[in-house]
Amino acid sequence: MVVQAMKKNLHPAYGPVVFRDPSVGFAFLTRSTLTSDRTVEWEDGRTYPVVDVDVSSASHPFYTGRGRILDTAGRVERFNQRYANRRK
Repeated sequence: MVVQAMKKNLHPAYGPVVFRDPSVGFAFLTRSTLTSDRTVEWEDGRTYPVVDVDVSSASHPFYTGRGRILDTAGRVERFNQRYANRRK
């Protein structure tokens, strides 16, 4: 069986990147093919490229459990009041 090496210069560079959600001050270090001209000094003292994101697990209501609660009872009552005359 012959094993072929991967083609060189085909894939983008894969390295450490900090993703930061500036709205809540949350950041995490991971590996990615994304790059950035901006850098940030991380907790380990090294400097890494930083990518700012609009939404993260720290700010999204689905992950934080701080989602809006809809007033469904109030909506049903308003619907019944609005269309009560039409049902007769």
